[in-house]
Amino acid sequence: MEQFLIENPWVIWLALAWIIPWKGIALWHAAKLNHKWWFIALLIVNTLAVLEILYIFIFSKVKEKQKN
Repeated sequence: MEQFLIENPWVIWLALAWIIPWKGIALWHAAKLNHKWWFIALLIVNTLAVLEILYIFIFSKVKEKQKN
């Protein structure tokens, strides 16, 4: 795997281009909704944006509905 990444550095750049926007949006939603524990988890855990996408489309919506 290490040799593959050395020979194909574009894979790392592609992963970063995928992860950073999702992480930023998820952190913004968590901060806006005052979800401190979600914010910490999203900041620390790196799951190739899977956790961030789940938070944005599932968990943050549940809290928004409960507020209304």
